[in-house]
Amino acid sequence: MNHLHWIDYVIIAGTVFLTVYMGVYFSKRQGSSDKYFSGGNSIPAWAIGISIFATLISSVTFLAYPSAAYKSNWLLLVQGLMVPIVLLGLIWLIVPLFRKVIRLSTYEYFEKRFGFLARIYGSVAFILTHFSKMGTVLYLVCLALSSMMGLDIFVLIFVLGSVIIILTLLGGIEAVIWMDVIQGFLLIGGGLFCLFILLFTPEGGPVRVIGEAFDLGKIGFGPYDWDFTQATFVVLVINGIFYSLQKYGTDQTIVQRYITARSNREARKAAYIGVLMSVPVWTLFMLIGSALFVFYRITDFQLPDHINADAAFPYFIMTRLPVGVTGLVVAAIAAAAISSLDSDMNCLAAVGVEDYYQRMRPDCSDADRLRVGRILVVLSGLASMFVAGLYAVWKGEGVLGVVFELYAIFSAGIVGIFLLGLFSRRASKTGLYTGLVVCMIFTAYAVLSTTYIGSGADKRLIIDFGAFNFPHHKYMLGVYSHIIVFVVGYLVSMIFPAKHTDPSLTIYGYLNQKGI
Repeated sequence: MNHLHWIDYVIIAGTVFLTVYMGVYFSKRQGSSDKYFSGGNSIPAWAIGISIFATLISSVTFLAYPSAAYKSNWLLLVQGLMVPIVLLGLIWLIVPLFRKVIRLSTYEYFEKRFGFLARIYGSVAFILTHFSKMGTVLYLVCLALSSMMGLDIFVLIFVLGSVIIILTLLGGIEAVIWMDVIQGFLLIGGGLFCLFILLFTPEGGPVRVIGEAFDLGKIGFGPYDWDFTQATFVVLVINGIFYSLQKYGTDQTIVQRYITARSNREARKAAYIGVLMSVPVWTLFMLIGSALFVFYRITDFQLPDHINADAAFPYFIMTRLPVGVTGLVVAAIAAAAISSLDSDMNCLAAVGVEDYYQRMRPDCSDADRLRVGRILVVLSGLASMFVAGLYAVWKGEGVLGVVFELYAIFSAGIVGIFLLGLFSRRASKTGLYTGLVVCMIFTAYAVLSTTYIGSGADKRLIIDFGAFNFPHHKYMLGVYSHIIVFVVGYLVSMIFPAKHTDPSLTIYGYLNQKGI
């Protein structure tokens, strides 16, 4: 790929320095754990909404969506299209529920509904899921930036990881949200400029490019077969429904933002803004991938033989964009990683303080909470850098892949817990815990019978049951785990019902309060 111009490097460096400055600027306001983790409940809805959007649109989205559309079509977008449908149905309930029931941690609701073990299960699931995600995102974005900038990947992991730690450590959730606002617009601007070049450079302009994309099958959501063994439209719809429930109903990175708003109305507005921005931008990057395929098909510009579909968009950025704009887009990729990882770090620290430290030290002061929170931010950041470094050493494969598959076994069924608590007054601890045990056994079977280890002639399944291996696509595994927790938990609760359920913790209490 072509090397960046010095102007591009200045733009990228400016983004890095701005990130550090935001951390330093907001550090003066972080005098309490309340300000550090929830911004004093004073952040405007529009800023929270853009922050939710920026958190959902990671740098992996920036690169993966164009790659998916380039290789196939818009099937991957179906999952995102389910988000506004689910959100419209539940956000009116979820926001006031969490703002009333919890102090900071999402999983406090689990404890109030089903006891301490439910809270620990939920928080551990969040920690494991986001720990694995952070290292993966950092590795993938640094891998892309390394090929584009010609810099060593380990240097990039250290620099980018350190910048994110500084921002989150010093500025707390306020710096995270306001930096997300800036990075969100940078992301949109970079994507729109790339799309403009792709649509207007070829002869015939947007009409021809989009027409060709339709004719070549690059804009569509198929296959539409009722087949759970493949990634089909039906599979992505079902998976998307549960993804939406998990993200907006049980994920600390989103729920914590509800707490930062000034009121229930503002929090709802923020959630709507986040989704209404995310779906068009997901669509934007899908359209970029489709247009990119057409661009290299109908113009004189050709991809070198060594450039595959995953590298096509980075190659386009480095070779077809003008000086300055290239730096803007590369900075947008880095900014997307920052806006995703800074949220993870702050929220992991919040869960660590609220669910573990304060329980072990119930007499701790607010200063202690703040100090431990900052320590946890640094530790989570260093851990993500370590994981990204291991990926770089093993080229994205090896023991880590197996470890993260095992994480899935012990973090499945979170949506099932949430729905069981929300929609069943009968649901009990005994029912839920039975559902979780069955879920973990099922998930262990499914994961271990579909995960390969080794390479070449030595490549084999961890456990091979032959014809009885888990037969369906991996997207369905998460769906089944949630359903198992809900169904088993409900059936067992019919035999061992809860002796008393606080109505305010269920949908029925909310409806009664509203006179419905």
